[in-house]
Amino acid sequence: MISLNNLGMHYGAKLLFDQVNLNLVNRRRYGLVGANGTGKSTLLRLLTGEEAPSLGEVNFPKQAKIGWLKQDQFRYENDRVVDVVLQGKPELWAALQEKNELLTQPEWTDATGLRLAALEETIGTLGGYTAESFAKTLLTGLGIKPEAQEQTLSTLSGGYKLRTLLAQTLFEQPDILLLDEPTNHLDIMTIGWLEKYLREEYQGLLIFISHDLDFLNHLSTHIIDIDYGEVKLYVGNFDQFVAEKQLLLEQKLQEKSNIEAKIAQMQTFVDRFKAKATKAKQAASRVKMIEKLELPDIKNSSRVSPHFAFSQKRPAGKQVLEVSELSKCFGDNIVLCDISFKVKRGEKIALIGHNGIGKSTLLKVLLGKLTPDTGEYTWGYETHPSYFAQDHHELLNRSVTAFDWLSEQAVDVPTSKIRGCLGQILFKKDDANKNILALSGGESARLLLGNIMLEQGSVLMLDEPTNHLDMEAIAALTKALQEYKGTLLFVSHDRHFVNNIATRVIALTEHGLTDFHGSYHDYLVDCGDDYLSREWLAGKR
Repeated sequence: MISLNNLGMHYGAKLLFDQVNLNLVNRRRYGLVGANGTGKSTLLRLLTGEEAPSLGEVNFPKQAKIGWLKQDQFRYENDRVVDVVLQGKPELWAALQEKNELLTQPEWTDATGLRLAALEETIGTLGGYTAESFAKTLLTGLGIKPEAQEQTLSTLSGGYKLRTLLAQTLFEQPDILLLDEPTNHLDIMTIGWLEKYLREEYQGLLIFISHDLDFLNHLSTHIIDIDYGEVKLYVGNFDQFVAEKQLLLEQKLQEKSNIEAKIAQMQTFVDRFKAKATKAKQAASRVKMIEKLELPDIKNSSRVSPHFAFSQKRPAGKQVLEVSELSKCFGDNIVLCDISFKVKRGEKIALIGHNGIGKSTLLKVLLGKLTPDTGEYTWGYETHPSYFAQDHHELLNRSVTAFDWLSEQAVDVPTSKIRGCLGQILFKKDDANKNILALSGGESARLLLGNIMLEQGSVLMLDEPTNHLDMEAIAALTKALQEYKGTLLFVSHDRHFVNNIATRVIALTEHGLTDFHGSYHDYLVDCGDDYLSREWLAGKR
C-alpha cells in the first residue's frame, strides 16, 4: 500500500495540488487523469522519488520494489536485446554474469566450486532458470520479433528501444508499477497484449497515465483525478468516473440552487418586515439564518480545450489526386505494390491496415518525401497539402522558440495572427517562448496542428495526429476535422476518431487495396475486417 499524507506540490507561485490524502492498495489498477499541466507526471515522479514534495510525505511498505519506465536506453546500446530485459533484475543479472565468468576460467578450484554452488542457489531463488524464456515472452508480446531479440539494442528504432525498456520494467515484477503513457509508440495489437498482461498477469499495485480511452476503460479499477488543484479517488473505470463526477457536479449545482432560492425567500421576508415592529424579531432571526447558510464551493475545472479550426485559402478542383500503380520497396521489403485510387474534393479518407503495411510510406510518397519505384501520382488544380508527421522531430528538430518556429513557417502571416493561433492551441505568453526541443509530446502535436491552421491548405495529410494529445484536445480536433471543408487523408489507430471523421476507408492489405466509400462503421458491416479491433487482429496475427 502507498500512503499519501497531506501531500502538496508547487513550483514557485504555481500550485499543482495540495492536501492530498490517499491510501492506494495492492492489486488495484489506478488510472491517473487530468488536463495537461495539472501534475500527473509530477505525481508519478514524487512516487518514484525523482522529486521531493513541497509539503507532506509519501510512505511505502518496507522492502517494496518500485518499477517505472526509465528512458535510459543509451546505457544498453551494445547489449543483446534480451539481456537488456534480464537486467531488470540486477541481483539476478549479476549472478548470471558472475557464473558465466567462473565457467570460462581456465583453472578450477574448490573455492570456484563453492562459489558456483552459491550462485546456482541465488539464480534458482530468483527464477533464473526460466528468466530468459520469460524475457522473450515479454519482448514478443511487445512486438519485438525473436530474431531481433538476439541483436544488440542499437539495431532497433527508437520506438522499439522503448518497448525493450518497457519489457525490462515488466520483467522486474515490481510490487508497485508506475507507467506514464505506456501505449505511446505501440500499435493496437501490442496495446491489447499489454492491457491483457497488466490486467491478468501483473499482481501488484499499478498506477498509470494514459489518454487512450479504451485502455483506461479496460484496465482501470479506480481513477485518480487531478482537477481544481485537488486529487480525488473514484471507484471504477473512466466511463464510470465521468458519470459519477458529472452526477456530483449536478448535485452540487442543485444544492446551490436550492440554498440560493431559500436565501432569496428569506431575504424577501427581511426586506418586507424588518421595519415592522411586530415582525422585526422574525426578520432579525432570518438574517442570522442567512448568515449561517453556506453555498457549496463549485470551482472551474482545470481542464481546458484548444480551439482548432482548419480553413482553405482556395478550394481545390473537383479531382484532388490520382494515384496509378504506385509501388515502393525498401531493399527486399515490398511496402506498396500497384496502389491505385482517386480522391475527390471534400472526401475524408482514413488509411487503415496492419502496422508496417505502408500507410505512412504512402503519405510520404504522395508528399514527395519518398520516391516511388514504379507508378505515378498527380495532384489536381489548387491542391495545397499540409502535413502532420507521426514523428514530430521530422519538423521540430532545431533549437528555436515555439513562436519563432511558427513565424518562420508562416512567412506572410501577421504577428498578431500567429500569437492568436498560439493562444488557440493553449500556448500562453511564457509557453510561446519555450524551445521546441523541450516541448512535451502534447505541446509538439498542438504546435504542428497550429501551423496547419495557418497554412490553410486545401488537403490535410495527417499521420497519427491524436498521439500525445489529451482527451480534451482529441475531442476538439475531431470536431474541427468534421467541420473542415477541404480534403482529408489520415492515418489513425483510434477507432473513435476514425469512426467520427471518415467518409471513406482505404484499407491497405497484403492482398491489395480495399476501397470503401462510407463510414468506418459501414465499412465493418460491408467488409468485416476490423483493423482497429485488437480482437480481430489477434485472430489474424
